[in-house]
Amino acid sequence: MSSVVPDYALLPSDTHNDADDSSNDLGFDENDAEHTGKFAAFLAQLSNLFHRNVGLLLIVTAQVFLALVNVAVKKLNTIDPPVPTFELIFIRMATTYVFSIAYMKYTAVESPFLGPKGVRFLLMFRGFSGFFGVFGIYFSLKFLSLSDATVLTFLSPLCTAVAGALFLGETVGRKEIFAGLFSLIGVIFIARPTSLFGHHGPSLDGTALSMNSTNASSRITSPSATPTQRLIAVGVSLLGVLGSTGAYTSIRAIGKRAHALHSMVAFSGYSVIVSAIGLAVTHTPVVIPTSPIWLLLLLEIGVFGFCAQIFLTLGLQRETASRGTLAIYTLIVFTSLLDRIFFHSAPSLLSVLGTLIIVGSALWVIVTKKNQNQKSLPIKGVVGEDHPEDEGGEEEILLKTVEEAIGRASASNSNHDVFEVVVQKETGSLED
Repeated sequence: MSSVVPDYALLPSDTHNDADDSSNDLGFDENDAEHTGKFAAFLAQLSNLFHRNVGLLLIVTAQVFLALVNVAVKKLNTIDPPVPTFELIFIRMATTYVFSIAYMKYTAVESPFLGPKGVRFLLMFRGFSGFFGVFGIYFSLKFLSLSDATVLTFLSPLCTAVAGALFLGETVGRKEIFAGLFSLIGVIFIARPTSLFGHHGPSLDGTALSMNSTNASSRITSPSATPTQRLIAVGVSLLGVLGSTGAYTSIRAIGKRAHALHSMVAFSGYSVIVSAIGLAVTHTPVVIPTSPIWLLLLLEIGVFGFCAQIFLTLGLQRETASRGTLAIYTLIVFTSLLDRIFFHSAPSLLSVLGTLIIVGSALWVIVTKKNQNQKSLPIKGVVGEDHPEDEGGEEEILLKTVEEAIGRASASNSNHDVFEVVVQKETGSLED
């Protein structure tokens, strides 16, 4: 009796299922392959996004270091006894000076101490004026919150535009003048002078803090500043803005006649000299905190301050001036966050309004300038060509000097032509 095989036993679907079963047994799955491909594509996009914005990330990292330095300064201002402002500047700038000189010696930069002849007076002026810029923010941190003290420094680029017009023959537009005048309203909101706003209690300042510690010598007390103290702090901060303006203007006048680190050496070196003289003239005793934490904070000021400058230099080397300057304004975000974490400080409504006015005015100038530069950007340019229309701060100036230094170091490299195109692109909107 012959056996009859059913037709369905030889259907192709059965053969296909057998193949699927064998492939499943071997661990293969079309869905797994599809998911793996999507994940690989996502990683590729993420990597591409990182490489396209690595300069921006470096600049943001620099702002984190600067915010941490300001936290350390304010902490050391609140211990008993507080560390004097002159001492804080001396420690930070001495560290920067040593590292800068060591690097210039290592790379065989000429005249590392005094700088090239012909610009030494300008370097001296840059150093002295830069000292007052740092002194302004460090002193203001005694009586202002981190965010208030930080946002006042954003007035420097606008003041530099005016100084460039007065002393260097640069042009300043109506929008810069309008933004500067409008920013003064923000300063008034942050200062809150008694003559305009009357007397406000501690709740408006949002800077009250009282932290108990088992160690009496390590007890932090940061009472709210009185209206008079706030006004003094804002006045000294504005003096610091003028100091920074003088520093930025002198860097423009120096141009490419000096290495980028010559400016840093002059800044740190003369700041060390002035702060040491200030300690001696005012008979201010040097305070050495007894707690190991406070000693670490002193070390943090020096090391983190230098690291911030390094990351800023590396970031601006890879980023355009307009995007780089926008990234610099993230400093106010980090200082506000750290102010809340370490000092439990909630900004008042007037401080928030003043911050928005100052930052908004500065960003408006940057964005409108960026659009104008994009419309008139030349196809070709000369490396080192002057562009007096620039109105940025030291960060933008540092970008150009660093690029010029790297260009000289790459002069014998086969890729120099490619690098020169990049430098021409960047210097189309920058001014030393």
